Amino acid sequence: MRTPATPGALASRSSLVRRLVVLAAAWSLAVLVVAGLALSLFFSHAATARFDDELTDALDSLLAGTSVEAGVITPPAFTDPRSLRAYSGEYWQIAIPNATGGLHAVARSRSLWDRVLAPPPDGLGALAKAQGTAIFYDSSGPLAQRLRVAASQVRLADAPTPVVFLAAEDRTSVDRGVRTFITTIAVALALLGAGLIAAVIIQVRVGLQPLFALRREVAAVRTGRMERLVGPYPVELEPLASELNALLAHNQEVVERQRTHVGNLAHALKTPLSVILTEAGHAGGALASIVTRQAQSMSQQVDHHLRRARAAARTHGAGERTEVRTALEELSRTLEKIFHGKVDHIHLRCPEELWFLGERQDLLEIAGNVMENACKWCVGQVRVTASIARRPSGQFLLVVEDDGEGLAAEERHAVLRRGERLDESAPGSGLGLSIVDELVRAYGGAVGLGASDLGGLKVEMTLPRAE
Repeated sequence: MRTPATPGALASRSSLVRRLVVLAAAWSLAVLVVAGLALSLFFSHAATARFDDELTDALDSLLAGTSVEAGVITPPAFTDPRSLRAYSGEYWQIAIPNATGGLHAVARSRSLWDRVLAPPPDGLGALAKAQGTAIFYDSSGPLAQRLRVAASQVRLADAPTPVVFLAAEDRTSVDRGVRTFITTIAVALALLGAGLIAAVIIQVRVGLQPLFALRREVAAVRTGRMERLVGPYPVELEPLASELNALLAHNQEVVERQRTHVGNLAHALKTPLSVILTEAGHAGGALASIVTRQAQSMSQQVDHHLRRARAAARTHGAGERTEVRTALEELSRTLEKIFHGKVDHIHLRCPEELWFLGERQDLLEIAGNVMENACKWCVGQVRVTASIARRPSGQFLLVVEDDGEGLAAEERHAVLRRGERLDESAPGSGLGLSIVDELVRAYGGAVGLGASDLGGLKVEMTLPRAE
C-alpha cells in the first residue's frame, strides 16, 4: 500500500508547474525591469538634450547681441517677457572672472532681480578648457528651484578679460515630464508583466494537461477503476504510457501465475492430507489419534500459509474494487440463517458509495470471520458499522460489536496470535482472528480490539478504500 507523504516531505518537493511558472515569470520580470529602466533613461536623456538645445539657442542669441565699446560690455535688448519678470524661471547673465575664482556679473536679466547665477561646480577651469563651447550643469535658482544652466567662456574684441555668458531656465517642467513618463511606463509594464505571468500560467497548465491526465489514469488504475492507460498522449509521453501499460500487464501476469501456483500447491497438499485423515479415522487406536491430530494441524497450517500467499498476491496486483455494503449484507443474511434463534437481526450501518480496494473474497473472509465470531459469543445483539476514516486518508473503518462477555484487556492481544484459543470448549481452530489480522495487515491496515458499549467485544479494522 502507498505510504502517505508527511508534510515535511511535501514541502521539500518541487512542483514542475511552479518551477516553470517561476522561471518564466522571473525572466519576464527581469526583461521588463531592464526595458523600463532603459526607456526611462533614454527618455530622460532625450528630454534633457532637447532642453539643452533650447538653452544653447538662448546662449547664442545672448552672445550674438552683446557688444563691447571702450571696454564696456553692453547686453542685447531682450523682448522675451519672461526675462523681464522677476523670478519667472528664465534667466541670463554676463560675467567676468574675478580674482577669487568666482564670477562678477556685469549684466543680468531683470528676472534674476538681486540674485546671480552660480558658476559651474567644477569651477572656472572647466569653462577655460571648453573655450567657446557651452557646458551644461544643474544649479539652484532664486526660489531654490532646480535650474538647467548653459555657460560658455569667450573672448570678445576690445574686452580686456574673458567674458562668461550664462543662460538658465527652470527645469521643473522637464522633470515633471520625465516623472510622468516613468510612472506611465511603470504602470504599463506592470500590467504587461501581470498579463505575461497569467499567460505563462495558462500556457503551462494547458501544456502539461496530458501529464495531469496521465497521473489521473495511473490513479484510476491503482484504485481499480481502470485496467490500463488508454490515452491518447503526445509523442513525448506515449513511450511512458506504453511502458506503464507493459508493467501493468507484467504484474498482472505475475499475480495470475502466483495464483495458479498457489492453487496447484493447495490441491497437491490437501489431497494427501485428506487421504491420511480418512485412513487414520478408519484405523482407530492411539497411533491413528496422533496421526489425525497432526494431519489436522498440518491442514490448518497449509490453509493459513496458502491464505497469506493468496492475500500477498492480490494486494500487490492491479487495484480491484469491492462494494462494501453488498458484501456485508450478504454475510449478514447468511449468519442470520446459521444463528437463527440466537441472532435474528444483525444491525448494519454502511454508506452506499463505499468501496474496498481489494478482492471481494478477501473482504468476505475478513468481515465473515469477525462477524461469525461475534454471533458465536454474543447474547443476542451484533452491530456492524462501516464508515470512511478521517485519518489516514484513503481508508475506511469496519467495526463489529457484540453484547457478549467480551475480553479482558490482557486477553485481547492473545487472541490475535495464530492458534490461540481462550475457550477450549467451543469448536474451532483458534485461527479466525489471527487470519483476519494477517489479511488486514497484508492490505496495509490494522486491527484493534476494545470494549463495546453493547457490553461485549469491539473489533475495529482499518482497510484501504477505493475512491
